[in-house]
Amino acid sequence: MVKFFGGPIAGTAAGMPFCLIWGLTVAGMMTTVLVVSGVGRAWALHQRKRRLLRGKPLFSRRSRIVVRIYRRFGIAGIAFLTPILFSPIGGTVIATQLHVPRLNIMLHMLWSAVFWGGALTFISLKCSHLAIFQH
Repeated sequence: MVKFFGGPIAGTAAGMPFCLIWGLTVAGMMTTVLVVSGVGRAWALHQRKRRLLRGKPLFSRRSRIVVRIYRRFGIAGIAFLTPILFSPIGGTVIATQLHVPRLNIMLHMLWSAVFWGGALTFISLKCSHLAIFQH
């Protein structure tokens, strides 16, 4: 999440053009999604076993909220909230734990990365006159 917000800010501070910042932001998120979705199922099963061995409940307050979002909006809702709320790693792990097919995860995370990457890049360029963007 920090990199998703920090990328457009750093690119703007470096004087990079809109399309390059946007493309690198999308590429960064999709690289994370590709890697995490590949190992996500094994990691999710490992975490579930650890949780059960420690005697912790299977569902926490946060996981109940995530399941509520998923039931109401599906993978599109999880993907939409991933860059701004869950982080690319967290959103991909959530989608993997909910047994969403890998291709669906990739497609939904792609449109989400394109949308949020473009929006955050646009905002960072429009606000580039602020002190946080100055060298």
